[in-house]
Amino acid sequence: MNDDAPAWWNLLDDQAVAVAGMIDQVLPKPLHELGPEQARALVDSAPSTEPITPLDHVGQLTVSTRAGAIAARLYRADGTSSDSAAPALVYLHGGGFVLGTLDGADELCRAIAAGSGWTVVSLEYRLAPENPYPAALEDCVDAYAWLIRSAPELGIDPERIAIGGDSAGGNLAAALCLYRREEGSALPVAQVLAYPAVDDTFTRPSWSDFADAPLLGAADARWFWEQYVGAGHPGGDPLAAPMRAESLHGLPPALVITAEVDPIRDDAEAYAQRLREEGIPVSSTRYPGVFHGFVTEVSVFAQAERAIDEVCQYLRAEQKNWSFDRKVGRICEDID
Repeated sequence: MNDDAPAWWNLLDDQAVAVAGMIDQVLPKPLHELGPEQARALVDSAPSTEPITPLDHVGQLTVSTRAGAIAARLYRADGTSSDSAAPALVYLHGGGFVLGTLDGADELCRAIAAGSGWTVVSLEYRLAPENPYPAALEDCVDAYAWLIRSAPELGIDPERIAIGGDSAGGNLAAALCLYRREEGSALPVAQVLAYPAVDDTFTRPSWSDFADAPLLGAADARWFWEQYVGAGHPGGDPLAAPMRAESLHGLPPALVITAEVDPIRDDAEAYAQRLREEGIPVSSTRYPGVFHGFVTEVSVFAQAERAIDEVCQYLRAEQKNWSFDRKVGRICEDID
């Protein structure tokens, strides 16, 4: 470490230091200075020719929404069949509402399907600034409703569908839960949120403590937000920034994962605490030594492997809880 290194540099583990150095070589300047097209060209992942986690079934889907068809990808764990109804996790990729593809979340979705036994459905959605808020949320809301309707033919249990995502995808997952609660629709059985972008005040300490963090600095995060909602957006809309909701009561149980060196860390952890205070079962873990975006970097960060294991354990535990509740329900029906 040299004398000019930021104060947070010593918080990073060796893997994170190495990856941060690689990012500096790939990106000629910060994301917010590149613009959408150049940032996409440099950051978005290409499809893998040899996946780290091979699965017997990875299928392409076309999903109907109010704005037209969007792409999705279905990952079925080995040993499960489309003839049986499996629980499913709908996954929304990150990328600041501007970047991100199904390919970028591919390895993560494979690992979750293999480790949890759940079917994973990864959704594409329209990106900003070409398609500003609420386009992405509308795509996710419509696709989630489509999946419930189509669940039987996909081998999915429509009563056991969770929602998850990282970064911007975590925002959309949280917002979808709020949207469905407000319209009185069946909620996801759980929400899995990795460093979700949930607030638009940009005031908590991590915004200044990690303003120049690797990959996503504070200026980058603000720029992404402006691309999503537009420069003239008044702020305070809970479906854009879920932390602004008057109440989080009645939302699904949540797993919230954060990175230690991340400007949006404190917002995500504050959201987890609010959920907890409003009676929602929450499991929250801060992963030390890493920065924003680590969860999708399968086989790159040891902490990514631990986080994926936590997600899989969380989903398996939720499944055991449902099985127990159903068994108790049947016993009660027999007694009656």
